[in-house]
Amino acid sequence: MAMHRFRNKLKYETFGWPVVFLLLGLLADAQVTPDRQVQLSQADAAFHAGYAAAQSGDLGSAKADFQQVVQLAPEIAEGHSALGSILVQLGQYSLAIPELERALSIHAEDRSAQINLALAYQQTHAYDKSVTLFRTLDRDPADLPPSALIAYAAALTAIQQPDLAVARLQKALVDAPSDASLHDALGSLEAQRQDWPAAQSQFEQAIALDANLAAAHEHLGVTLLSEQRPADAVRELTVASELSPQDIAAQVELGRALIANGDAEKAVPILQHAVQFASSLPASGSLPASAALEAKYQLALALQGTGQEQQSIPLFQQVVDAEPRNAPALTNLALALVQTGKSKEAIPLYERSLAENAKDPLVHQDLGVAYLQQSDLDDAIREFRTGVQLAPDAYELHYNLGLALKLKDDVAAAKTELELAARLNPASPDPPFTLGILNMQIGHFDEAAEQLKLAVEMRPDNGDGWAILGSVYKQQNNLPEAAKALREAVRLLPNQPGAHITLAGVLAQQGQKDEAAAERKIAADLTRGAVNRQRATFAANSGNLLLQQGKITDAIERFQDAVSSDPTYIDGHRGLADALTRSGRTTEAEAERAKIAQIEKNQP
Repeated sequence: MAMHRFRNKLKYETFGWPVVFLLLGLLADAQVTPDRQVQLSQADAAFHAGYAAAQSGDLGSAKADFQQVVQLAPEIAEGHSALGSILVQLGQYSLAIPELERALSIHAEDRSAQINLALAYQQTHAYDKSVTLFRTLDRDPADLPPSALIAYAAALTAIQQPDLAVARLQKALVDAPSDASLHDALGSLEAQRQDWPAAQSQFEQAIALDANLAAAHEHLGVTLLSEQRPADAVRELTVASELSPQDIAAQVELGRALIANGDAEKAVPILQHAVQFASSLPASGSLPASAALEAKYQLALALQGTGQEQQSIPLFQQVVDAEPRNAPALTNLALALVQTGKSKEAIPLYERSLAENAKDPLVHQDLGVAYLQQSDLDDAIREFRTGVQLAPDAYELHYNLGLALKLKDDVAAAKTELELAARLNPASPDPPFTLGILNMQIGHFDEAAEQLKLAVEMRPDNGDGWAILGSVYKQQNNLPEAAKALREAVRLLPNQPGAHITLAGVLAQQGQKDEAAAERKIAADLTRGAVNRQRATFAANSGNLLLQQGKITDAIERFQDAVSSDPTYIDGHRGLADALTRSGRTTEAEAERAKIAQIEKNQP
């Protein structure tokens, strides 16, 4: 929560009647030529107009008027000071600096110009200049306004003097204890030092003093999120977004809090709005490029968290393109690629992430998973072992290492890792399930049954687990338990022929011939359906390829083959409808679409 996120705009009245009197004095000077008198009269009128525009909040018109003043009367310090003040209020700090420096070269004691210049230096990262000027101002008995003190504290923090910054704001609060903006600024400094309780206290005081101070709600929300209180963070950040609906930072933080609170689906539209709003702003506007990039990054995370990995990839890529050494972005882009079956593309990204932080065990784990997806067992095992060395108590690393070793047929080492994983996370059903399969494969049926029974007790909806457990019981000739487990597998996976076949064998051994025959018939029908679906899928894929090549007639034939092989295959009917439409056979296309609607209606 850096100080640069504060959006306080300083509004100093650096213009006034003394300038008018000075202009009148020049007009009365006998040495002033008639042409010069005309210019000064015009400058006087422009100054009055600029003053009125500024008072009414029309800063654009005020800027134009004061620009005319400095052109007509460049020797008048107050004109430059007034223009500099307006430029500061418009956030055009780089343009303000030369005007304010010119004003002070003419009138070095102009305190308003000094304050505005110190602020402009701070906003343009000229922190040393800003601190030097603020220190000079701070020696003057006249009080600095709170907004200037906040800028002073920001500059001190930027030059690595946070203790002085905190002390100065604490002193300011002694003088002005009811100023909400000072409490908010002090809270931000405490947050930068990760003193979360102190930061929270200051933000809460700020809100108590001014419930409509959006920045304080935002900063409190970020603090609560850092304290692992995402639900409370969502509450405060929601208020901040409602109070300041055009504040992209507040929307992004709200999205981040929703993701942390397990509400990624709610975060998506909020972050989409933030990204769209950021893209609508001019490139030269006041929104930092980093804020727009963070909005894209958080949206990518939200999409990834809702199973929309494919949509997240372009956003992650934009972040990585802008920040090629951003390790978390590289890791999440790689993860999204793995999740969409593109592990080959992911591996170089994981390696780039590790080049930035070689001691991150989670990246080693993710890279190992990518290698597993590539069937590169040796490299996967190497990465998992590196991760285990960095995080010896990480359950998933031991489990993944055990799984890779199992695939490598290193049974003893696999069992050691899987048993350790089970001890590290006794609530997970995965280690006993994998151990059960491993023991079954090496003929240790008693151990296999024990492990698989434990696995299905922890995850009773695991149809495959029940099916394998039934097969193990069958191997032990424990037919009653085998039938019981297999019936549960059939209930959970009614369309899988394997469990029906195994159950038929068990029932036959028990002498239940009719039930065994019924199960075999179901299995045969399911197998036939699976073969038909496979044929239909192949035909539809061929049709899609032909359609892309513009071979409409051939595509229609392939799609017709698909729906003939499996009349319930929606993708086949959809492809046929598209092909018929492109060939101008709209009536037949509509008939196919009607079939799709009927199939969808009949499906559970």
